[in-house]
Amino acid sequence: MEGRGAPLGPYRATKLWNEVTTSFQAGMPLRKHRQHFKKYDNCFTATEAVDWLYNLLRSDSNFGPEVTRQQTVQLLRKFLKNHVIEDIKGRWGSENLDDNNQLFRFPTTSPLKILPKRYSELRKNSIDNFSKDKDGIFKLRNLSHRTPKKHGLHFFQENTEKVNHESFYEDEENSADNREISQEDVEEVWRYTIMTYLQTILGVTSLEELINPNQVIPQYIMYNMANTSKHGVVILQNKSDDLPHWVLSAMKCLANWPRNNDMNNPTYVGFERDVFRTIADHFLDLPEPLLTFEYYELFINILSLLQPHLEKVAVSALQLCCLLLPPPNRRKLQLLMRMISRMSQNVDMPRLHDSMGTRSLMIHTFSRCILCCAEEVDLDELLAARLVSFLMDHHQEILQVPSYLQTAVERHLDYLRKGPIKNPGDGLVAPLPTYSYCKQISAQEFEEQKVSTSQAAIAELLENIIKNKSLSLKEKQKKLKQFQKEYPLIYQKRFPTTESEAGLFGDKPTIKQPMLSLRKSKFCSLRY
Repeated sequence: MEGRGAPLGPYRATKLWNEVTTSFQAGMPLRKHRQHFKKYDNCFTATEAVDWLYNLLRSDSNFGPEVTRQQTVQLLRKFLKNHVIEDIKGRWGSENLDDNNQLFRFPTTSPLKILPKRYSELRKNSIDNFSKDKDGIFKLRNLSHRTPKKHGLHFFQENTEKVNHESFYEDEENSADNREISQEDVEEVWRYTIMTYLQTILGVTSLEELINPNQVIPQYIMYNMANTSKHGVVILQNKSDDLPHWVLSAMKCLANWPRNNDMNNPTYVGFERDVFRTIADHFLDLPEPLLTFEYYELFINILSLLQPHLEKVAVSALQLCCLLLPPPNRRKLQLLMRMISRMSQNVDMPRLHDSMGTRSLMIHTFSRCILCCAEEVDLDELLAARLVSFLMDHHQEILQVPSYLQTAVERHLDYLRKGPIKNPGDGLVAPLPTYSYCKQISAQEFEEQKVSTSQAAIAELLENIIKNKSLSLKEKQKKLKQFQKEYPLIYQKRFPTTESEAGLFGDKPTIKQPMLSLRKSKFCSLRY
């Protein structure tokens, strides 16, 4: 499973469940064991299962090295509960599993789960056929021909939103009268723009399987972009939606521990543990996770991008997805990530758990209040832990406002004010932004390009020496002699004959061409 991710699409957690259980059932070694004076064939101990599954999960790009042994035990308990495995006597469901020598085996039934059917109503509202109102300000057309099949290492830059004005508009002389843009038009442009960028970043032909366009609320995006503090944290107009004052004070206390304690309470042994437990209880009691239930599939699919060569893509995808959150959720997520990131890096922070480090404790405590499915999924905890770990390392980039999005929307609105053209049978269409991509090449092509590029640069250096008029003849001869010694093949290619070199100095060549080493002849002395 190493290096392989489950495909993008709906119910990715269920697909991962099927993939992990199939790999476990196919790869887990079975052998003969003796217990209570009896021999049992084709079975394994719980400890052996933990060892094997632990190594599998840590080497899988969908989970990574952040997986703990305790999480592996919990997943095996899920296996037992769902009859992926059973104890040696055939019991499962209500039985328990610990990291010990208890014997288990595989049942004859299949461990795979059936994927639910996708609702047809999502297709009706997909981005491919999402259209504007009767005024026809713009219509979203099928973008599959514009979307790359694979992810690029550098997928777009701010200066790639170049639009050919001639292909969409007439001369500026004929577009002097600007069209008025309603608030509804502005909101639709925001929805359209962010979904177009997200579809491009994820490298999918359609977003219909990941998110319903009706779930993209333009007002949330606009508010999250415009109402921020100097640190980029969302500022709420309605304070009742904010965290309680005592929670904010407790979070500030731990985030700046021990430099700042504005709680005005005397500290005691275990004080910081009590403060942390108070914060954790508040977040764990929230009615839904901070990333919300409706965006669960979207964030689960982004987990496939949490790989070293796709790290920048994952950051950009998460940056856009977090803009979709309701402003209170985004603010709480920002404050929480700032706190746990500082706490995990604070060397002066006392131990908050007897057997768990600060970082592991942060992930274990807050993962389910950040990402969770409305209906419990067996891999929720592992998937959420991986996502929270990535958020901790990149929260400053992910939770900042992307300037390119604001620029793209403003350009789009500016085009609409000047008046979109009318294509036959397609209604009024706003110009679509174009993107430039870096093509991914093979390792062999990279090595070939590396050699050719290096040689071209060295040849260019030789030409610069030759054409440099500020060098004296002696200095130029010295540099050329040194170059010939370091790069004889390139020098010989530039000066294949002595005549070509002589033409450079207008005289006989002063730099000797390489000659074959000849053995000295022995001469006999002649006496007269």
